Amino acid sequence: MALTSSLSIAASAELTTALDLTTGRAPLQVRKSVSLSSGTGAGKADRVFSDRRTLAASASEDLDLAGVLLDAFGSTITFARIKGLIVSAAAANANNVVLGAASSNPWATLLGATHTLTLRPGASLGLFAGAADATGYAVTAGTGDLLKVANSGAGTSVTYDVVIIGASA
Repeated sequence: MALTSSLSIAASAELTTALDLTTGRAPLQVRKSVSLSSGTGAGKADRVFSDRRTLAASASEDLDLAGVLLDAFGSTITFARIKGLIVSAAAANANNVVLGAASSNPWATLLGATHTLTLRPGASLGLFAGAADATGYAVTAGTGDLLKVANSGAGTSVTYDVVIIGASA
């Protein structure tokens, strides 16, 4: 199976202020992107996982990046390196979605073993390795391959979307 992928992050803003005879403007345009061809080296990826998931109140789950997740065709995915990650918390969530700090075998190359990142309702995280980066974010099967996702509170469930793009070697 061949995989081609593209990831990007963009921001645009314009700050204005009224001056005596005109309006001052400071426009900003920032776009960072990477295109990955099929394979396992620099600028390449050969595995993708995507899903919309729901966690019950106060629940958590560990996304096992090496040997448990299934691709769109039902094949088991084993990531050795993550090249791109997108996580989006649903805007309708009442609670936050918390990433990181699995109790055992945490995928620590992004947040360390004990750190977390909180996505408030409607928030998104987008991360990708550069095209020249052959390593990306390493996954170590059996000892460093669990990405914990948790519902921050009681009372209501949370929904989140996840996209993981990476390489098998």
